[in-house]
Amino acid sequence: MSSATTELWTPTAGTTALIFDCDGTLADTMPAHYLAWTAMLREYEIAFSEQRFYDLGGMPGHRIIELLSHESGTAVSDIPGMVASKENRYLESVDAIQRVDPVCEIAVRYHGVLPMAVASGGERAIVQRTLTAIGMLDLFDALVGAEDTELHKPEPDVFLEAARRIGADPATCAVFEDTDFGMEAARRAGMTGVDVRPWIAGR
Repeated sequence: MSSATTELWTPTAGTTALIFDCDGTLADTMPAHYLAWTAMLREYEIAFSEQRFYDLGGMPGHRIIELLSHESGTAVSDIPGMVASKENRYLESVDAIQRVDPVCEIAVRYHGVLPMAVASGGERAIVQRTLTAIGMLDLFDALVGAEDTELHKPEPDVFLEAARRIGADPATCAVFEDTDFGMEAARRAGMTGVDVRPWIAGR
């Protein structure tokens, strides 16, 4: 680990496992996701500001569509199809996605030292593609996606499931996140939340 990364974060005494969000935390995907969202929603004349997009970070796609549809008064009949359309647009640019270096350096440093998992509000297959694109997939012992829990961030379920899969006590897990929903989910899970936004330029 570089000295710069060590200054950003070192584990507190008793930390036994690390859990990472993916989008905006390990991978700099948020601009690409936003472009995919706006392109898809334009067909339905549903507005989605960039600030609102970041405010809803961590919420699964179908929940976002339900919320925006209700707020705009726009009836939609095929939410799964809308989610698939948005994800397909994102995948067109996934190979150009870059790492969030300070966070990835931590994951590399603790690979094989502490159990590690990825816990995301995104669909597992999309998260796998993203982690593959940035060369990080093989570092993690478990991956939990939106379809793996009934409730999603800010509820703690995705982090608790990740801890269960790597055999870790939630109270001794550190969670790396870049959204308010994710930080609240970590708090509700009884885990130590690490907000990576101050490490990332422009966030």
